[in-house]
Amino acid sequence: MRILVIEDEPRLLHNLAKSLREEGYAVDTAATGDDGLYKAENYDYDALVLDIMLPGLNGWEVLERLRKTKPTPVLILTARDATKDRVKGLDDGADDYLVKPFDLAELLARLRALIRRAAGQQRSILELGDIVLDTRSQTVTRAGEPLTLTAREYSILEYLALHRGELVTRTVLYEHLFDESDDSLSNLVDVHISNIRKKLGRDLITTRRGQGYCIET
Repeated sequence: MRILVIEDEPRLLHNLAKSLREEGYAVDTAATGDDGLYKAENYDYDALVLDIMLPGLNGWEVLERLRKTKPTPVLILTARDATKDRVKGLDDGADDYLVKPFDLAELLARLRALIRRAAGQQRSILELGDIVLDTRSQTVTRAGEPLTLTAREYSILEYLALHRGELVTRTVLYEHLFDESDDSLSNLVDVHISNIRKKLGRDLITTRRGQGYCIET
């Protein structure tokens, strides 16, 4: 999953991006509202973490302009804790609101929930026949037995599972799993899919030649 963090405090931006990457997310960052809006409008993210007090466009303006073009889930992360600010954020189109200082575990849980809901999933457990994904612990089991996947393999499997029944192109997978600083070749998606099939079975992920991949279970 790919996250955009828009935050102007350098240390917080660095630490938050680092923590999200350690959780397996691809992360892009922006330190101004203008840069953040540009990225949010021109790339497809699974969620945005948005500060309010930003140089250039403030967070309210970023949210207002983004909502004219995209439904990307937005978590406002701000020191503004007044009830009127929470109400304004949610009424203006934010999906969630978290006040600084915050607990990282709570922020991660809120992001997972936003991403699930955006994909039409309410539960953190995704069942694909006898294969079960737990998005909280990022673990996979088959018939109750744990399976070992790399972080990138898990990310691909989770994205396909959240969009079960939908055709997902290689381009979409690449855009949602690699951040702006990653120079990996797009054919690595095919390599990861092949490795997932070796571990979970060839029938789990269907290839539609020339189009992309689909989990139909």
